[in-house]
Amino acid sequence: MEECFLDKIERRTIYDLAFKPDGTQLIIAAGNRLLVYDTSDGTLIQPLKGHKDTVYCVAYAKDGLWSPEQKSVSKHKTSSRITCCSWTNDGQYLALGMFNGIVSIRNKNGDEKVKIERPGGSSSPVWSICWNPSRDERNDILAVADWGQKLSFYHLSGKQIGKDRVLNFDPCCISYFTKGEYLLLGGSDRQVSLFTRDGVRLGTVGEQSSWVWTCKVKPDSNYVVIGCQDGTISFYQLIFSTVHGLYKDRYAYRDNMTDVIVQHLITEQKVRIKGRELVKKIAIYKNRLAIQMPEKILIYELYTDDSADMYYRVKEKIIKKFECNLLVVCSDHIILCQEKRLQCLSFSGVKEREWLMESLIRYIKVIGGPPGREGLLVGLKNGQILKIFVDNALAIVLLKQATAVRCLDMSASRSKLAVVDENDTCLVYDIHTKELLFQEPNANSVAWNTQCEDMLCFSGGGYLNIKASNFPVHQQKLQGFVVGYNGSKIFCLHVFSMSAVEVPQSAPMYQYLERKMFKEAYQIACLGVTDADWRELAMEALEGLEFETAKKAFTRVRDLRYLELISSIEDRKKHGENNQELFLADVYAYQGKFHEAAKLYKRSGRESLALEMYSDLRMFEHAKEFLGSGDPKDTKMLIKKQADWAKDIKEPKAAVEMYLSAGEHMKAIEISGNHGWVDMLIEIARKLDKAEREPLAKCAFYFKQLDNPGYAAETYMKVGDLKALVQLHVETHRWEEAFALSEKHPEFKDEVYVPYAQWLAESDRFEEAQKAFHKAGRQGEAVRVLEQLTHNAVLESRFSDAAYYYWMLSMQCLDIAQENEGQQAEMLQKFHHFQHLAEVYHVYHFIQRYTEEPFSFHLPETLFNISRFLLHSLTKETPLGISKVNTLLALAKQSKALGAYKLARHAYDKLQGLQIPDRFQKSVELGSLTIRSKPFHDSEELVPLCYRCSTNNPLLNNLGNVCINCRQPFVFSASSYEVLHLVEFYLEDGITDEEAVALIDLEAPRVSKRENKWQETMTDHVQSLKLDDSTDIIEDDDPFTAKLSFEQGGSAFVPVVVSRAVLRAMSRRDVLVKRWPRPLRWQYYRSLLPDASITMCPSCFQMFHTEDYELLILQHNCCPFCRRRIDESNQ
Repeated sequence: MEECFLDKIERRTIYDLAFKPDGTQLIIAAGNRLLVYDTSDGTLIQPLKGHKDTVYCVAYAKDGLWSPEQKSVSKHKTSSRITCCSWTNDGQYLALGMFNGIVSIRNKNGDEKVKIERPGGSSSPVWSICWNPSRDERNDILAVADWGQKLSFYHLSGKQIGKDRVLNFDPCCISYFTKGEYLLLGGSDRQVSLFTRDGVRLGTVGEQSSWVWTCKVKPDSNYVVIGCQDGTISFYQLIFSTVHGLYKDRYAYRDNMTDVIVQHLITEQKVRIKGRELVKKIAIYKNRLAIQMPEKILIYELYTDDSADMYYRVKEKIIKKFECNLLVVCSDHIILCQEKRLQCLSFSGVKEREWLMESLIRYIKVIGGPPGREGLLVGLKNGQILKIFVDNALAIVLLKQATAVRCLDMSASRSKLAVVDENDTCLVYDIHTKELLFQEPNANSVAWNTQCEDMLCFSGGGYLNIKASNFPVHQQKLQGFVVGYNGSKIFCLHVFSMSAVEVPQSAPMYQYLERKMFKEAYQIACLGVTDADWRELAMEALEGLEFETAKKAFTRVRDLRYLELISSIEDRKKHGENNQELFLADVYAYQGKFHEAAKLYKRSGRESLALEMYSDLRMFEHAKEFLGSGDPKDTKMLIKKQADWAKDIKEPKAAVEMYLSAGEHMKAIEISGNHGWVDMLIEIARKLDKAEREPLAKCAFYFKQLDNPGYAAETYMKVGDLKALVQLHVETHRWEEAFALSEKHPEFKDEVYVPYAQWLAESDRFEEAQKAFHKAGRQGEAVRVLEQLTHNAVLESRFSDAAYYYWMLSMQCLDIAQENEGQQAEMLQKFHHFQHLAEVYHVYHFIQRYTEEPFSFHLPETLFNISRFLLHSLTKETPLGISKVNTLLALAKQSKALGAYKLARHAYDKLQGLQIPDRFQKSVELGSLTIRSKPFHDSEELVPLCYRCSTNNPLLNNLGNVCINCRQPFVFSASSYEVLHLVEFYLEDGITDEEAVALIDLEAPRVSKRENKWQETMTDHVQSLKLDDSTDIIEDDDPFTAKLSFEQGGSAFVPVVVSRAVLRAMSRRDVLVKRWPRPLRWQYYRSLLPDASITMCPSCFQMFHTEDYELLILQHNCCPFCRRRIDESNQ
């Protein structure tokens, strides 16, 4: 009980009061005045005037006090003075209590419907009446209290319920509490008392210094207001504590203050023990139930020993008043706890033993034991935890911790103790060693699993935590306090209700399985897991060869197949067999893991079992792997099984396999051909030897018949019938194969070329026509067609196609130079020119897309590098179709974006001197202005580095794509056009390409140090540097790297020339070789950053960063420069 506010009205008696239906206002009848209070803070809102004499009662109708629009209130005369009144729930009837002892029930029009005459008559004035507000009652019930000191109950019809109850004081007020469960009565005893709705007194709400004339309950709340003779107004809040007890799966709790309900948490059965006095404490243990009332303690016992029995009978009564904080019951004793003192009483009320503790007792629990010698677990505020036996006067200290105890529980085997302290920490101790095993935060209660030693659960922070052994905690959401843990059920108290929560034990079971602790996992599974979890446990235990656990688990899921396997293994073990790998192989075979089983059979030396397994499964190809070497019996057995199987199921494919195994190729071919099984036919044809011409000819015949010329061609090729093969290619228009064949066999060239040329002319496929001319040896015609295609591509702004065609032209020029020595110089010059144009148009394609299309497909850095590369490549002349405006505009924009402001300003200045298209005019002018606001310098991060001499080169180089210091040509990535970390080197005179590659592949180790010197030689046209290799021993430092530190003077380019010793010292992975066909020499490049991978296209010899190349291949399925498909072989 808590007093909320207090007020006193001098020289006025509070005869009655009433709450507004929503509870926000309180109307008080004080003398002849009505006062309106705010219930939230107790302030007086306003007084109401309208009565000249004393106001004895006031009540709100459900729809308000009275309407302000009404000029007058309807009035009705009564036979006597009205002392009290009350409306029914529906507002249809009004009960009036009279001074002459009569109760009049009237409708809302004022007509009397029922008249109740009390036995005391006028000597017993009715001073308080109230209708029960409960909506669960079928009939309206009226409580009547008169000054005959009696309390009575009536139906709306006027019929009395039960007998009159003697009060021993003059009642002045009556009011129902909450929803009609309790009654409040006050009067001459100067206090307000709480009664049950049947009239049983429970206790005092508030004691006052004068008569209590009125008490009312705030609607839909637990607040009570009291008005007294001396003008005192008191406002109280009533709080009901939970009185309950729990033992395993039985939970007893107080209901309606006087009753006890025992609930079986597993079966959900409930039994009510009715009482007529206030229940103060409840304790339950096994078949015992103790209920403490104000003046006595009742001991109950179950009728039978049945665990499901719910019928209790009184065993003993202890008629004595006890004061205690906690009550515990055992088989033959009750334990009373009062602060630091524990008392043990027999059921007859005799004190047998007493214990005095060092500190306040915070928790007590019965942990079982023989009848009359049970053990108690006691936790104290000072952190001490004791074990007390009811037949022993000495308390055993289990352990002492630094913090106060809130909750305790002991494991099933009494070996571990779980404690929740005042800091919400769950601590688990080993009772024997006193060692702290582990601790977990955020706990308000803890409970061990009564069926599993290593499992406990604790609650806190809105979560349920389950911990098995020393594994991590498994969490799930749960409101309330954990009070018990039995098997898979967790008992949780939330507010006033106890519930049993079914918790699957899958998580802890899998924790044990991960550590191959199969027996412990089985114990957890027995507490409650799904069928899928049982099967997983069974399989894991079986694979772990824990057959006992596996048998129990498979029995649970009723898997007879695996039970038979376990039974057979156990029989074999009884007969002395103990090969674990063989047992595991049988397990794998049952699980369908046939290949793993076969490996174990082979490891155990039982290949015959693997052969038998694969044969039974009709997996004959795998069975052949286990045939004994040279043992014809096994082979015959296998073929016989194949034949029997094919015969039984009439499966022609299996028959084909069988015939092939037996060597009957013609029959297999006939079956396959008649059924149209092309895949089977080509498989047979490929397996046949080329000398077996008849079966191969039969295969080719079926291929042509089944419209599969590719396989027919393959078969003709195998037989060597080239004429038939050429005729097949021409008939089916398989020109590529025809030309390839004619290249190898020139005698068929005319038979292929003439029909192919006619077909191309009919199909208008000029590009392929050009390729065909080339392959047919008509180089002149091929070049002319390709030149025309290139010119058309440039005119149509298809610069990517133009680049590809120029590359093809260059390669065809190289082919002509190779075949015709007279035209070699001219063709090589064209080769280099076309290679240059191919690179220029390839990069300009990206510039054109950037300027013409709305979205950019490349990073700013890539466009920046491309623009610079293109400008450096256009130092002499500008090819057809390439716009310097577009190039400079792209360079200006990307330079500005990347912080190369100086270069951007230069580009905009250059644009001012060119004729700019109208659509770019505004953009160029705006850029030229805004770039002036930027610093006049370039970002150092963008400056290109020469990897030979480590010189930083300007972003715009007048010399072109070469180093300004050493004149070393840069090698660019063909995708991002960044400078690659490659340096080209040349071979010393007398070293052939083949010898150079062989020397590089040797990778000879460096032995000792010596002095190496560079020798400089001058000729008419070239200056060269080479290493002195007077000895074959190379120093520790890489001579090639040493060369790169050489400071060059002069304007002529000095190439890096290497000797045999330097080549031998190189690593093959650091060298890239462009293997040009003759008459060109191979080009060699040394990587200076071996860890940064570079990929070179084997067809066009363009260089890429490996990751860029792989991405482009994934996007286009071919090289972006030469369009060589990745599935084409390097020719």
